[in-house]
Amino acid sequence: MRRRRSLVAVSAVLGGVLMLSACNDGGGDKSQGSSEAGKSQAEVDAAAAKDASKARIAITPKDGSTNVPLNDGTNVAVSDGTLTKVELKSSDGAAVAGKIAADGKSWKPDAALKRSTKYALAATAKDESGKEAHENASFTTLSPENSFVGSFVPEEGETVGVGMPVSITFNKPIKDQKAVQAAISVSSSSGQEVVGHWFGNQRLDFRPEQYWQANSTVTLKLALQGVQGAPGIVGAQNKTVTFKVGRSQVSTVDVKAKTMTVTRDGQVLKTIPISAGSPENPTYNGQMVISEKFKETRMDGSTVGFKNSEGKGEYDIKDVPHAMRLSTSGTFIHGNYWGADSIFGKVNTSHGCVGLNDAQGANDPNQPGAWFFDNSLIGDVVTVVNSPDKTIKPDNGLNGWNMPWAEWKAGPSA
Repeated sequence: MRRRRSLVAVSAVLGGVLMLSACNDGGGDKSQGSSEAGKSQAEVDAAAAKDASKARIAITPKDGSTNVPLNDGTNVAVSDGTLTKVELKSSDGAAVAGKIAADGKSWKPDAALKRSTKYALAATAKDESGKEAHENASFTTLSPENSFVGSFVPEEGETVGVGMPVSITFNKPIKDQKAVQAAISVSSSSGQEVVGHWFGNQRLDFRPEQYWQANSTVTLKLALQGVQGAPGIVGAQNKTVTFKVGRSQVSTVDVKAKTMTVTRDGQVLKTIPISAGSPENPTYNGQMVISEKFKETRMDGSTVGFKNSEGKGEYDIKDVPHAMRLSTSGTFIHGNYWGADSIFGKVNTSHGCVGLNDAQGANDPNQPGAWFFDNSLIGDVVTVVNSPDKTIKPDNGLNGWNMPWAEWKAGPSA
């Protein structure tokens, strides 16, 4: 699921600060068999939403927020249910201690958060019947008014796929982009030439001409301390980050054939039947990089412009299994337990995502959705071909590979 109408644009960096909404694949309840494939999309979405948890989780601050207060700026609340688990982690993986209230209705951290730090929060709740709901959010805390810092992915010590760019998001607009870029270097043990490209005035991505070489090491050096990014705004960050590139895995989704071929280090691992975007809501073409992974997450159509006549989301599935983000605008490749088995490999039914057959609860390792999730890294590439839609824009997610190398090196036009 993804975009289409009145999308919420969120910067695709530091991890994503990426919105957690997505698409819903149609097809019917598995228990009904292949006859469900004939149901309308609205009927399928309504049935799935009806069977979902009644618990409603609200996270403060909103996903993608910046300049979040260090004290009392973060909390979780739930209605029609109780919280069972809340995890808050900083970008370096450090867990933040917090407590769920005695009545199970709220959560907050035990102490103030760190300045200029990216955090990721994941919350789980259950309704009175025991059905789970999930909500996730990412945000960045405030920094001093007269300074700027960059949030970045990948992070120290990570192992990522060959398509993962170095993507830096600055917490303030950068006017002197030349000076700031000169204070940043990215190098690879492979010896590949690495070049930076600006998307707007707050995002700077680095990549080589072709994907990173498998099993190489990449080093990012930030020497921003004292660099003037804009009048009266100077850098406050010196940092060196090293990450590893793992095996080479590129998966090709053929929308027309309704299959996905997973290739690792030049050898085909598996061909998986899929259900991509419907003719009304086709999937983007192009090279897309997995930027986030969630064993289970909520997908609400209202957050990406899919609303019914009452203004509510056309779908609201709180336990979508094995979801992996491919774009800022809401394109995911994910498991689908509500679609009939017969749609996979046969019919494209989704709102733009790529759906794989899966089981509710995300606990069946034999399902295609679980297999692909377990065998994928953040930074792996999913290339979509033969879709009637256009090619995804390079800045919609971590998808700069869709820009020609000459254009990438030339930089944005004045």
